[in-house]
Amino acid sequence: MRDLEDIEPAFDPAGLIPAVVQDARTRRVLMLGYMDAEALEATRTTGLAHFHSRSRDELWKKGGTSGNTLSVTGISTDCDGDALLVSVEPTGPTCHNGTISCWDTQPTDREPGFADLEPLWATVSSRATERPAGSYTTKLLDDPDLAVRKVTEEATEVLMAARDHRRGEATDQRLAEEIADLTYHLLVVCAERGISPAMVLEELRKRRR
Repeated sequence: MRDLEDIEPAFDPAGLIPAVVQDARTRRVLMLGYMDAEALEATRTTGLAHFHSRSRDELWKKGGTSGNTLSVTGISTDCDGDALLVSVEPTGPTCHNGTISCWDTQPTDREPGFADLEPLWATVSSRATERPAGSYTTKLLDDPDLAVRKVTEEATEVLMAARDHRRGEATDQRLAEEIADLTYHLLVVCAERGISPAMVLEELRKRRR
C-alpha cells in the first residue's frame, strides 16, 4: 500500500470516488463506500475511514454511532486512479446489519463459523494498541506471565469439562463455554506476542497437506 499522502485520486464529475474496503489481515472485502476530497482528508488526518454519504450529502465517519470503526492501514488506487482500495483493521462487524461484511448474505440465524472470530480478534488487537484502562484484556496484555497462566488454567477447565461431559455430568453448553474461554485467552497471547491468527491458520493449512 502507498502512503495516504501519496494518493492522487481521479474524482468523478460529482467529486466522488468509489472506495473498496478490505480487511488488512484476512483480505476479505468488507464494504463499498464513496469518498470525496473532504472524506479522504478526514481519513488521512484521523486514521479512521470516513466517507461521503450520497443520500445525506454529508461527511460521515464509519462507526461514529455504532463504534465499529475502521482503522486505516493503507490506501491505494487502481490502474486508472478512479477507484480506491482501503486497507483497514475493523473494530467489530462492518455491515450495519451486524455482519462482518456487507457481502455476507447468510441469514442472521446461521450457524456460527470461524469467520465470527474476526470481530473478537479485532477487539483484542485493538486493546493491544490502545490499552484502555479497566479492560480485562488490557490487564492480561500488561502481564504476559498472567496471560500464559490463564491459558493453562482454561485448558485445564476444558479438560475437566470434557471429562464430565463424557460422564454425562456436564452439558454441551458448559463445554462450549470453557472452549470459548480458552479460545479468547489464546487470542490474547497472540496479540501480546504480535502473532497473527493468520499464521496459526497457515500452519494448520500446511499440516493439512
